[in-house]
Amino acid sequence: MIRHLALTVAGMFCIAGSAQAHITLEQTEAVSGKAYKAVLRVGHGCEGKATVRIRVKIPEGLLSAKPMPKVGWTVEKIRGTYEKSYDLYGKPVKEGLTEIVWQGGQLADDEYDEFVFRATVAKELPAATRIYVPVVQECTEGAVERWIDIPAAGKTSDDYETPAPFFDVVVQPRS
Repeated sequence: MIRHLALTVAGMFCIAGSAQAHITLEQTEAVSGKAYKAVLRVGHGCEGKATVRIRVKIPEGLLSAKPMPKVGWTVEKIRGTYEKSYDLYGKPVKEGLTEIVWQGGQLADDEYDEFVFRATVAKELPAATRIYVPVVQECTEGAVERWIDIPAAGKTSDDYETPAPFFDVVVQPRS
């Protein structure tokens, strides 16, 4: 009886946890002025529907972004102009990828996958800067999850149902 009750309670927590799942970044810290491998973890579809497109807005301060190809998916790379100029290895950079779109594949609601891109964190970004990476997850039958909420002052990502994934800029530790 107690074992059955314990299993039931554990199952309830698993269901509640999956309802709160969202897209996250594997690495929650990146070094200013260095390359960062952004691994976006997609743990579910949209209300039971399969994911068919992942759209990632490359935030200001992430330079020279390059998506990792995925078998069965096509990659669209959208270029744009940065709000300001950045120094990238001694050369001024004013434009680059501003959005990456993976599409054409299908990720079932009960499956997990990762979408990866690489970028250089602008050395102009100070330590303790939080960088948000908004993601729109499009699914079959027109279903959409917009993981784009960026906390207002005094709030945290936990205060939102659809928070944007984020990482914090850190200074490279001295050896």
